[in-house]
Amino acid sequence: MRKLQSQGVHHITLVAADRRTSIDFWEGVLGMPFIFEQPNLDRPSENHLYFDPGDGRLITVFTNEERAPDPERASTDQGCVHHMAFTLSQATFNQAVERLDERGIDHSGVKDRGFMDSIYFSDPLGLLIELASYRFEPPAGFTHADVLLEAHKLRVVRADYAIAQIHLADAIELLTERSRESLSDDRSPRDPYRQSDIPQHI
Repeated sequence: MRKLQSQGVHHITLVAADRRTSIDFWEGVLGMPFIFEQPNLDRPSENHLYFDPGDGRLITVFTNEERAPDPERASTDQGCVHHMAFTLSQATFNQAVERLDERGIDHSGVKDRGFMDSIYFSDPLGLLIELASYRFEPPAGFTHADVLLEAHKLRVVRADYAIAQIHLADAIELLTERSRESLSDDRSPRDPYRQSDIPQHI
């Protein structure tokens, strides 16, 4: 028995209402370029719209001009999607509240998640959307997932409740030490500002 090894999200497909609502939300609010459209090959009465969320992957939606937008909260029963989260740079994230407010979109305000910041709001069809912005950059050659895995291990060893910035910083240091060679035999933390070395006239 062998695994069917995943190598990333290929696409996520949502059932939407009319075409215009989808374009106005995914491209007009979240800035995802509308890149491709064709009939739903399994249901010719629907269109299939494709959007690029920013990493070259795909968010796709089935639209039907006979369906009107229903903003009631989408189901969160077992097997249903609770929410979808999209990455924002800090530059954009720091303006997200203002940009949602100017559209009159209700939102959660900024939520502190320890390793990232989040804002939640609903799309026009009641799907919960999260805007997420990491508080760290992984070392070269590593991903955010690599850092989070290492930070989780540190959190468990230290019996801390949730990942915090100290775990992230220590994880980044550990990953850097493992992946980057040094001529030093001892790479432990040092204090070059020993009192005897500081000029007294300062």
